[in-house]
Amino acid sequence: MKDQGPDIFFSEPAEASEASGAPWKVLVVDDEQSVHDVTRLALSDFRFEDRGLDFISAYSGEEARKAILEHPDTAIILLDVVMETETAGLEVAHFVREVAHNKAVRIVLRTGQPGQAPEKDVIAQYDINDYKEKTELTSRKLSTLMYASLRSFRDIVALEKNKSGLEAVIEASAKIFELKSKERFAEGVLEQVSMLLKHGYRGPDLQTDALAVQYDGEETIVTAATGAYRPYAGAALTDIEATELRDIIEAGRSVETSTFSNDSYTGHIHCGDGINRLLYLKGLCCEPAEMDRSLLKLVERNIAIACENIDLLQEIEQTQNEMIYLLGETIETRSMETGHHVQRVAEISRLLALEYGLGPEEAEVLRMASPLHDIGKIGISDAILNKPGKLDAREWDIMKTHTSIGYDMLKSSRRRVLQAGAIIARDHHERWAGGGYPANKRGDEIHLYGRITAVADVFDALGSERSYKHAWPLEDILDLMRAERGRHFEPRLVDILLENINEIQRICQSNKD
Repeated sequence: MKDQGPDIFFSEPAEASEASGAPWKVLVVDDEQSVHDVTRLALSDFRFEDRGLDFISAYSGEEARKAILEHPDTAIILLDVVMETETAGLEVAHFVREVAHNKAVRIVLRTGQPGQAPEKDVIAQYDINDYKEKTELTSRKLSTLMYASLRSFRDIVALEKNKSGLEAVIEASAKIFELKSKERFAEGVLEQVSMLLKHGYRGPDLQTDALAVQYDGEETIVTAATGAYRPYAGAALTDIEATELRDIIEAGRSVETSTFSNDSYTGHIHCGDGINRLLYLKGLCCEPAEMDRSLLKLVERNIAIACENIDLLQEIEQTQNEMIYLLGETIETRSMETGHHVQRVAEISRLLALEYGLGPEEAEVLRMASPLHDIGKIGISDAILNKPGKLDAREWDIMKTHTSIGYDMLKSSRRRVLQAGAIIARDHHERWAGGGYPANKRGDEIHLYGRITAVADVFDALGSERSYKHAWPLEDILDLMRAERGRHFEPRLVDILLENINEIQRICQSNKD
């Protein structure tokens, strides 16, 4: 038999034959050689949609079952009823539909003894598509049967192809919409588009090289890359020395629509943020059919919508983050403390959280929430907040209430960041060995968010100028942190701080007052 070639682009098995112009497969199942010979002779010149027929012969039910598994893209089965047993053909029909789960192939039952398998009973019990007595099938009627059956098979394959392609588009789009960060978004888009272009392909593994590029009037940057292009991820066009890659990117920017050329795909994503995005994938087996191009356009539109959603989400998150910082800085400024203290505490808290073992998402929540650790000071009078000398017992009791005030302000919020802020406001003055406030908790009774923020807050506060003290030298701060290890602070967190002191110093330098 002729090699039918690989299946491509959203395709069911039969689609390979259609794409290559190879003949339609017809499986002739009959225990008489003469039936095979006559069928081949009668249809020797038959063509449908400029494609001939490729005959596969089977002489028993067992051979037929093997043949349909080896050739799942068979278009028509001309099936004898009586072979090694009186119901061998009917058993083959059952196998094809119920075991091989091949619903596309058209089954035409042919019998020389219609009384043994009455048409009415067979049609009612078996999923066959036509029933013919062998004496009926003259050359003319056989050609008519081929036309009708192949049209039906073609349309079923097309419907399955559409269904499979749409399912792939929906799955890819869903995964793209799950991505919430621009850092992961470009990578995710390349991954899903690459999988989509290979959907239905059953040939040798395709190794694709891909890149995602964004550009505006000023700068062109490779935001993600895979395969041979991976080393260029994050590079600006002006820094890429590979002439071929520069030419690919510049050629892609010069056109406004998505294109296919030989084994590559160039996709254009037009988002509402004024930044153009270009996808380039190389290593495809061939160009897709027209319907597959339409599906890709649908994916491109979904990518553009997802991109705009990410922009909106990030704008909201950045606004929320900025408002929290401003609120925290306002509280610090009111108490005549350093405005950038909250930013440093936020970044140090994030680092400690990651090193402690929290995931990136939770560490980011802690970073955003930690500036709210002293929000309860809004309820403390200026006379106490800014008193230059030591607070007396009554004043100190009032000062300590800022933890409960902060917690009560934020605890009712349903927002994850504000819920974390409430916990931090309540617990960041508790002490690992007990003796802290407001609840004299100890050890693991203190929420991890509070334990982390306490280390970050004290470390930075000691190194900052305040109305009531000078900034401490680094060595004195580290000595105190070591002394309070296991007393004020969780030992593990002090160890993490000491192990990462260079990075923490860099954070402090980057956020100077």
